[in-house]
Amino acid sequence: MKGEVKLLDENGLRVDGRKPDQMRELKIEVGVLKNADGSAYLELGNNKVIVAVYGPREVKPRHVELPNRAIIRCKYAMAPFSVEERKSPAPSRREIELSKVIREALEPAIFLEAYPRTSIDVFIEILEADGGTRTASINAASVALADAGIPMRDLVSAIAVGKINGTLVIDLNGIEDQYGDGDMPIAMMPRLGLITLLQADGSFTPKELERALEMATKTMGIIYQKQKKALKEKYLRIAKEVMENVE
Repeated sequence: MKGEVKLLDENGLRVDGRKPDQMRELKIEVGVLKNADGSAYLELGNNKVIVAVYGPREVKPRHVELPNRAIIRCKYAMAPFSVEERKSPAPSRREIELSKVIREALEPAIFLEAYPRTSIDVFIEILEADGGTRTASINAASVALADAGIPMRDLVSAIAVGKINGTLVIDLNGIEDQYGDGDMPIAMMPRLGLITLLQADGSFTPKELERALEMATKTMGIIYQKQKKALKEKYLRIAKEVMENVE
């Protein structure tokens, strides 16, 4: 039952040794799939996520196209081996819901009107899951969209704030997500300061909501810098290869 598992020790440290305001280690690599227009691989703690982006391209079937903007189609899927008990390869209700949530978090950042009658397809595969796959997917998908050359107002960064044993913590892991008191995924365009996703599972007071937004904003600033660094590293790598070929 929730609340019976000790998630904070006497020193205020969490089950994995982190402080309440400490995010898990984040790694991002850009351009990992040659056959995609844009791609990214992300690790957040034990989460492993890979994203491929295709487009803008012709919409199929044609009847779903829009005359004044591109459409975003997002598919979030968990590999059967991503969790301890083998998951059915068939799309679950949760996967369908998260596909919609992630799409809606990304859409405000994209200049969709620049590509009418086209689609931009985002495929997200969870290779290993340990809490926070929704926000990890948004971070990876945002970078993959930028890698595909999709015009964007800003990157989208995301993190969840949770509540365990009455204490607000950043970036819930799987155990904390399972036994904690609440979970609040948040996504925003950091440079513009615009929130694109705010959900809450559990009970949060107005003061806790304010504090959660402060914690998330600070952490998303760190994520944002890592996203930009990963993109720069890819293009520096390409530039180096071009120079070596010229020589």
